[in-house]
Amino acid sequence: MYTRKLGKTGIDVSEIGFGAWAIGGDAWGPVDDAQSLRAMEAAVELGVNFIDTADVYGNGRSETLVAKLIEGRRDKLIVSTKGGLMGHHRDPRGEPVYGQPGNVIEAFENSLRRLGTDYIDVYFCHLWWDKPEETEAFLEAFAQLKRDGKVRAVGVSTENFDYIKHFNRDGGLDAVQLDYSILNRSVEREVLPYLQEQGIGAVVRGPLRMGMLTGKFQAATTFPEGDIRRNWPNEAWFAESLSKVEALKELSSEERTLSQAALRFVLNHPAVSVAIPGAKTAEQAAQNVSASARPLLSEDDVRIIDQIQTQ
Repeated sequence: MYTRKLGKTGIDVSEIGFGAWAIGGDAWGPVDDAQSLRAMEAAVELGVNFIDTADVYGNGRSETLVAKLIEGRRDKLIVSTKGGLMGHHRDPRGEPVYGQPGNVIEAFENSLRRLGTDYIDVYFCHLWWDKPEETEAFLEAFAQLKRDGKVRAVGVSTENFDYIKHFNRDGGLDAVQLDYSILNRSVEREVLPYLQEQGIGAVVRGPLRMGMLTGKFQAATTFPEGDIRRNWPNEAWFAESLSKVEALKELSSEERTLSQAALRFVLNHPAVSVAIPGAKTAEQAAQNVSASARPLLSEDDVRIIDQIQTQ
């Protein structure tokens, strides 16, 4: 496993991490806790040290599972979690739910209890919109949590460039969690260059486009109840993405799967610190980890990807 610095924080992170959204069990179909733990254990045994979760994943279930993983080896793992969506109406036009620093700190302390630790390595604002009261509350809470030694690094989970710059107005932003993949390259224009220039770590979620870049979906694919992808087959973009994925299968070979090529694509960008694909099984986790290999992409690989994007 190759490691990278998380921006200017000095924190060493495995370039492939573990995204623990799916194991919360509330958005990606049914999960089994024992199987989820085996998936995380497999990732760690293969060199993963960056585990990303959030209070809202499974209404705390994901954080509770991560607590079992880190018990007895807390100092060897980098734990990232997010706050701001738990109990939120998710309407930027409504009254602020996290409008005071105390609201943020309360959510943070609840995460600490579920994770069974006394500090968090990276704490993210999980709100993707810039509402003045809530943004200010997070900035104040972040400063206090850093002063108190409870957080090593802070960040925001968004692709909104203006919002990122607002969060970083005093240069205190350490990391940004953003959606980036072969099928979603919009952050290459402004966001990733800015993060690289500012020394802000980029944590990439969605590097497999929620499973699209595994190549396993077809037009007839169905998703179970409780899976946020359930209506995808009825949407026009799904057929368009399937067509692109079919062309991208040229990137796969005996040495790598399409999903491993997709992970290497995001790692190929110099601004990226870590990619956090999800996994429900040990086998999926092992396949993700195998993307940490060299060379990442060849010139031919890049040409294929660029051609598909311009079609």
